[in-house]
Amino acid sequence: MRKIENGLLTLGQILVLALIWLIADYLVHRFHLPIPANLTGMLLLLVLVFSRVVKVDWLRKGASWLLAEMLLFFVPAVVAVVNYQPLMRQQGLRIMLVLVISTIVVIAVTAWVVDKLYRFELKWARRKSHPVKGA
Repeated sequence: MRKIENGLLTLGQILVLALIWLIADYLVHRFHLPIPANLTGMLLLLVLVFSRVVKVDWLRKGASWLLAEMLLFFVPAVVAVVNYQPLMRQQGLRIMLVLVISTIVVIAVTAWVVDKLYRFELKWARRKSHPVKGA
């Protein structure tokens, strides 16, 4: 019985995440926003979490399942490559180069942002533990 409850909870959380994406998709098309719906959805979710309308725990299991099964969502993209073999023969090296370089850039920028946020958090924790006297 517990397994069924966990499964239903996870499914419900996935449906909430899908609903947020659908709302973002509607907003992108309705207002002709220049950013994709998936990014708009992430920003919308970020605003909802920071404004404490949505708690992270409410979506944790669903998000964890989606991340764990992420490879499943890439299979259609890989299958699509098979349909474009002539393009891959002509431009495959360029496409691969762009993929490798963009992946390296994303990893580097992510590492830089994490480092900056970590240092900021350390400074903030030090200030919080040692308040300025007379302030």
